[in-house]
Amino acid sequence: MLDEESRPRESSAEELLRRALLDESSAVAVSLKVGGLPVSDSVTVIFHGRRDLGTLQTYVAQGSRGAGTTVAANEMLRVPCDLDLADADDRAEAERLYIEQATAFRDALLSADVVLDVWREPLGELLGSSVSVDHSIELAVRLPAHRLLPTALIAPESHLLVTPVCGARTLAEGRPPMGIACAQQDVIRIYPLADDPERCVADFLEAAADHARTLAQRLEHQEASVERFLELSE
Repeated sequence: MLDEESRPRESSAEELLRRALLDESSAVAVSLKVGGLPVSDSVTVIFHGRRDLGTLQTYVAQGSRGAGTTVAANEMLRVPCDLDLADADDRAEAERLYIEQATAFRDALLSADVVLDVWREPLGELLGSSVSVDHSIELAVRLPAHRLLPTALIAPESHLLVTPVCGARTLAEGRPPMGIACAQQDVIRIYPLADDPERCVADFLEAAADHARTLAQRLEHQEASVERFLELSE
């Protein structure tokens, strides 16, 4: 499950972002394939460092990307959970920290995907409609937290989506804080990853219904105000 594919110019990892580089010689990328995911099936994590910009960033792409594969920028999800190897005294220590932090990130992806799988059945039952899996990098709604995986459960009839989210932090701090985001038009809520899916969906649907009622009342009030205003000109 932990598979590193790295280094020189011939490696697919460096080719992944070649077009975005200002100075190719100052960039290094390492890919980490994570398979066996129940919903996402497999993803590829890309740790990309640039000496010229002083950045070390993490991306997640759908699928298992092998050597020689080119991944376009619009296929990669930026996840702000980055490596921090600054405390390493030498290369051996840096390698140890890398394995430790990359493993923590892999475990976070696995946990989130397993929870997403747990949500799939109760979500469909409570909504009374089919639920599909969407691997889009860009979603129709803006979430108040960062996405962890390019994977979301979509209920088209209800216009509702469910996707794992995380907090921004370095991987030196351990596994990032995670949650499950439910979003429907203007209503978005984030629940703890370990919370009961049925309770969360029921709570979200109640919140969405309350929002719809409030919006209807606001529109009715606005229409009444407009009518009174128009009466003044008669």
